[in-house]
Amino acid sequence: MKQNYIFEYLNENEFKKKERSIRKYNMLAYKKLTFDFYPTIRSGNFLGQLVSVSKKDNTKTYELKLPTDILFSKVHGELKLHYTVYADKNMVLLTNITPEEILNEGHRAELNTYKGVMISKSHPEKDMFKINLINLLQK
Repeated sequence: MKQNYIFEYLNENEFKKKERSIRKYNMLAYKKLTFDFYPTIRSGNFLGQLVSVSKKDNTKTYELKLPTDILFSKVHGELKLHYTVYADKNMVLLTNITPEEILNEGHRAELNTYKGVMISKSHPEKDMFKINLINLLQK
């Protein structure tokens, strides 16, 4: 019988805030994360790109890209789940979800959208400029 891995959190409150922000603003990424990626990782099939290996601690660190809109990823960066696997303890440490700034801001306040992309309240002009520039380059 194959051992299942348990999930632990580096900072559970912060992680759950980012997770709720994804659920609110990117339902596709949330569904894939909850119903596809988490069960697969829990069963021992580690998804994503292997970032580092520590022989001393017997750990492997992964980055998993979550599905998102192309325009969102160009404006704010790729949506990624960061996690560390402790093979000897059968534990997966969920460390972070990036881009942190927009996800934290989305949790604190209702974000506006511009042409279908979330824009930050702290620098909306910058985000709108990026969106307009990307749209101009695509034409």
